[in-house]
Amino acid sequence: MPLTYASMRGAGTHLLLSAGAAVLMLSAAQADDAVNDGNEEQREGAVEKATFGRLPDGREVDIYRIANANGIEVRVINHGGIIVSLKTPDVHGEFDDIVLGFDSLEAYLSDDYRRANPYFGALIGRYGNRIAGGQFSLDGETYSLATNDGDNHLHGGQQGFDRVLWQAEPFENHEGAGLVLSHTSEDGEEGYPGRLETQVTYTLTDADELIVDYRATTDKATPVNLTQHSYFNLEGEGSGSILDHRLMIDAEAFTPVDGTLIPTGEIRPVEGTPFDFTQATPIGERIEQDNEQLAFGRGYDHNFVLAEKATSSSDPVLAARVWEPESGRLLEISTTEPGIQFYSGNFLAGDLTGKQGQAYEHRSGFALETQHFPDSPNQANFPTTILEPGDTYRSRTVYTFSAKASLDS
Repeated sequence: MPLTYASMRGAGTHLLLSAGAAVLMLSAAQADDAVNDGNEEQREGAVEKATFGRLPDGREVDIYRIANANGIEVRVINHGGIIVSLKTPDVHGEFDDIVLGFDSLEAYLSDDYRRANPYFGALIGRYGNRIAGGQFSLDGETYSLATNDGDNHLHGGQQGFDRVLWQAEPFENHEGAGLVLSHTSEDGEEGYPGRLETQVTYTLTDADELIVDYRATTDKATPVNLTQHSYFNLEGEGSGSILDHRLMIDAEAFTPVDGTLIPTGEIRPVEGTPFDFTQATPIGERIEQDNEQLAFGRGYDHNFVLAEKATSSSDPVLAARVWEPESGRLLEISTTEPGIQFYSGNFLAGDLTGKQGQAYEHRSGFALETQHFPDSPNQANFPTTILEPGDTYRSRTVYTFSAKASLDS
């Protein structure tokens, strides 16, 4: 008998995106206080602002350099909330940029980039991942969304949050330094109901964590599923394949897809399949196996159902760990979300050139997108993504950076 989400979690578990949902009930001050605490323990030069370029309509795009006491730095532009670069040390203390991206705004706006549409480093909304047929029904009404992935809706549509100019406000406080990004998505934008007010906070701490806090409210019921779409290569961006990276995902099940990468509704155990990453395993070890799901995604492009302990806590819980043997860099991802999309860079084709002049070839970067499940508005078996008026969407994901000579050390 097929597994269902309810059978795994217990009947009535919805992980509701509301003020009453324990899984997403973070401290109300987490994101809001980021700006208010700006006068506490300020560190000179922790956030620097410069001009990155101008959009075709003349609006200026800014880049913010955020650094911590240990030399880790992240650079973010307010166009799409894109993480342009992220520099961390290897096991020898040498710093390198570990995310894919570009040095110029023109590259992010180019026709080549738009055609490839990899969403390098961008904030994704209103809905991360796919919605089948670009349609869903809510409260007796059917809504039609932009179809920008064949017949399906992907990552918010033609003009998703990855392509808007966010309002940005830097801050420094007791947690670290960072950037508060705000955007209002008007009723009907890309076909979605409701006026959605969204705030995303990036915080870089001296504990070598990049914390991403998401917050949203609406005046009409609407689906919301926000995420961050950075591509990582822990050996350094432009350094080649990620297939030797050792990946652990704390998930005993995943959501199989059809040929258009829409979930079938099944919750399938990973045991005995190429999708079993419950123990650290090289990404490339089983990626070429004869498996229908791998064929559909041309590799890994699937949502993993995180372990119950991750979704029963109001605090972020470890969801995934990635270690790269040459550099020793270790990335740990903790989240309050019930799922994580693992994408192995299958559609990178060498037609985009990154910051060090190296082409981004097939599987030269991976993404781990914390999220609710794809197509949840059309899948009653999945945890709901509907945000109601009067409720507040809250989600937190923490990326922790370190380095070690081996996974046993």
